This record gives sequence, C-alpha cells and structure tokens, in this order.
Amino acid sequence: MDLRDYIRIFQRNWVWIASLTLTGLLVAGTGSVLTAPTYTAETQLFVAIQSSGSVQELQQGNTFSQARVQSYVKTVDSPIVLQPAIDSLGLEMSAEDLAQRVQASTDVNTVLINITASDSSPAMAGAIAQAVADSLIKAVDQLERPKTGGTSPVSISVTKPASAPSSSSAPNTRVNLIAGTLLGLAVGIGLVLLRSALDNRIRSEADLRKVTDAPLLGGISYDADAGVHPLLTQTPPQSPRAEAFRRLRTNLHFTHVANQAKTVLVTSSLPGEGKSTTAANLAISLAETGQNVCLIDADLRRPMVGEYLGLEKGAGLTTALVGDLDVNDLFQQWGDGGLYVLTSGGIPPNPSELLGSDAMKQLIERLEQVFDAIIIDAPPLLPVTDAAVLSQHVGGVVLVVGSQILKLQDLQKALDALALVDSKLLGVVMNRLPAKGPDSYSYGYYSDEQPSSIKEIRAPKKFLTNARNLSS
Repeated sequence: MDLRDYIRIFQRNWVWIASLTLTGLLVAGTGSVLTAPTYTAETQLFVAIQSSGSVQELQQGNTFSQARVQSYVKTVDSPIVLQPAIDSLGLEMSAEDLAQRVQASTDVNTVLINITASDSSPAMAGAIAQAVADSLIKAVDQLERPKTGGTSPVSISVTKPASAPSSSSAPNTRVNLIAGTLLGLAVGIGLVLLRSALDNRIRSEADLRKVTDAPLLGGISYDADAGVHPLLTQTPPQSPRAEAFRRLRTNLHFTHVANQAKTVLVTSSLPGEGKSTTAANLAISLAETGQNVCLIDADLRRPMVGEYLGLEKGAGLTTALVGDLDVNDLFQQWGDGGLYVLTSGGIPPNPSELLGSDAMKQLIERLEQVFDAIIIDAPPLLPVTDAAVLSQHVGGVVLVVGSQILKLQDLQKALDALALVDSKLLGVVMNRLPAKGPDSYSYGYYSDEQPSSIKEIRAPKKFLTNARNLSS
C-alpha cells in the first residue's frame, strides 16, 4: 500500500481512532483521579574521611570515600539500617516492607548519598527519610569502627535534611494523560490497520482495481430512501441519485457505440447488490432520451422488476418462451415515454434451460430489430448459472457491485464465471457508495448537464406505433 491507501484507511476509520484515543485519555484521567497520592521526601548525606594530614592523604581519603559510598548505598535497604528506623517511628511493618518505600543512590565520582522515602502522608514520608538517614549514619559508624577500639575513620553528615513535601510525586496526571492519549492513539491505529488488512470487502474504486480493469461506468450513492422509493421518477430530477443514472446512461451509450451492444444484461455477483433497481432505473433513464427501450425481467427465481414498476407479472417472459402467448401481447408500457416492460411471468422449474434456449436467443434477436436498447435484469452470477448462460445471447454485460457488501474473492469468482463463457463485460457499476468520505464516487467539476460539448446524443425516435410490428 502507498501513502494514499493509508490516508484512505484513516479517513474511513477516523471515528474508531478518535474513539480509542479518547478512551485512552479517559482511562488515564480516571486512573489518575482514583489513585491515592504518594509523597516523596529526600535527604542528602556527605561522606568524608576524618583526616587532617597532607594533601596527598586527603586525596587518598577522598578516593577511599568514593569507593565506600557504593557499599553504604547497598546497606540502606538492609535490616541493620531499616529496623532501627522502624523502631524509632513506631511503624507496624517489617524491614522488607519499608525497603519497598526507601531508595538510596549516589552520583558518579561523588561522596554524596541521596535517600528518598515515599508514603501516602507527606509528614510520614519526611520522617521516614530522616529516620533512615540517621540510622545509616549510626550503622556506618558501627561498621567502620576499628575492632581494636577508637573512632570510625568515616564521617557522614546531613547536608540536606528531609522535610514534608508540599506536593505529591505520584500520580503524575499530566504524564499519565499524555501516555494514555498516545497509547490509545497507537492502539486505534493498530486495530484499524489490522481490521483493514482482514477486511476484503469492496468499498471504493481502489478496491475494485485490485480485481479488474473493467471500465467503471458509474457510481450510485447510497440513499436510505431508495428502499421505499427505488425509481428515478420518485426522486427530484436534480438529485445526486438521478444525476448518477444519467451519467451511467451517457457512459453506457458510448459503450454501445464502441461495442455495438444493443442488448445489455445487468447482473451482480450476489443478491442484495441492487441489480434490479439499477436495471429498472437505467431503462427509465434511457427512455427519457426518446429511445424505445425494452426492459426484460429475466430473474426467474426472484423477479422484482414488476414489483418495482407496479406491473402485472403473472404473464411475461416465461409465457412467451413456452409459446403460450406472443410477446406482442405481453408488453406493458410504462410511463409516457417509449419504455416497454416484459415482466418475468410464472416462475419455471428450469430457469437456466429456459434462458439458454434457442427460443430466448430468437426472442432477443427479434426485439433488437425494433427497440433501440434492451435491458435485461438477470439473476446473480454466483448462486445460479442463469446469468452466465443468458450472457451468451446478449451484446454485453454490466456488473453491479454492492459497495461494502461484496468481497474481493466473490467479485473474482463472478468475473471468472463470465470469462468462462466468453461474455463481453461492458463495465462495472458501483452501487451503495457513501455520499461523502474517502470512498465516495467523485464526478469531477462538471455535471453531465452543463457543458454542451459532452451532452448526450439523442437516438432517433423510432416509436413503436403498434407492438404487433414485432411479428413482421
């Protein structure tokens, strides 16, 4: 993936990233508020050798002190130092427990010892630090005193007495908030990238291009009202949905010219991608230009065209194919234009054989002699073979891809099914695209209604004055 792919992923999932970032901030803030404050007091000791000799002796004594300081630091957390401090303060804890609250350190090449003590009470923190320092002084004096008697050559003095701290050392709310925010952001980005890597649904044209180089004839934005009002005539003429189908109509017109495809089969990979509404609206849009259009509902398993258009579907395509009635008597004109609809008719037990029969082929050839365009709504490619069989009798296939519904491997299987029977794929229509965001279908600056140089070419009107001309 390149930078644009990552940007698209982040734009697509910015809500997840923002939510997890805010969650990290909230958890850090809540933890800081609920955590009991801890106070840390510090005292500093100076280690020296009791000598009043020459400069060389003083230097040797300083070297000796630096070497011994490391041992004194290690002694701080031992019972010989901590138990007297516990006894002097009357604490109810063991030396091991107190060792968890006390720390000692020294700077390199110095004779300074820093002792810190932590407690939930600032006064107790200062008292523990001072008591441990006093106990260390006594312990070192006892340890360094010669066995033959006399005073210890090491002298430890307090240079910085311990005092009760005025502010808590933990929790550090600011640091916690920053850490929580960064952690939440990192988790959000990581989960989004993982989710994107595991998600193989087609969301945009970029995803489509991973599988096929077929022309993208158009993109139809998702409209929540389309389920109730699926037809173009039920939407405002200048709505984005209407404009999208006009653009699809224009692109398909030039595809007709390039491929000489008069009959177009509209199908999809799986049910629910919007092929039937696309076929119906495409036929309506073509009829608006003055063309004579025939819309055939060839989905003989789940016919929907008649239901969308409000037409009688008891007699139709299957009636004509079995020879019960002539197709002239089965057409139903829809609207005021030249749109004639051949509904599905009764559902047969053998749809694939019926659609692949010579009768279907002859019917299409017969209709092509009269109509300017024939749109066929076919079943999905993957569940059944009807569309693949029927595609051999038409000039081209338009494949509807449902955004955020179809997976890459399913699209590949559908394309393979068409290639297996040498079908001509005119292009792809992406349906249910988001109206906004990185996955929306961008049309550019011009609309197809503005510049006269690219306006649609109207086909000459050869109105079918009498449907019985088909029989001639």
